[in-house]
Amino acid sequence: MNWELLVTIIFITVLVIFIYWYAGYSTRTGKLEDANQNYIPDSWEENFSWFFSLKGLIMFVLGLVLGYALHGAL
Repeated sequence: MNWELLVTIIFITVLVIFIYWYAGYSTRTGKLEDANQNYIPDSWEENFSWFFSLKGLIMFVLGLVLGYALHGAL
């Protein structure tokens, strides 16, 4: 497996984790409004509700892909 593909998969995984973390951080600190207290900013929830509703599946797939890529690279 290419090292470039492995680095790309790691970058995408870290980016998705950061987005989920920042959504929670911004609502806990009060930087963004969260009326229903689900740790997803209301402005993000309107446009990207699918991204947050599929969080478990997205993280599972990223974990599988990353594990497969690490196994192939090492």
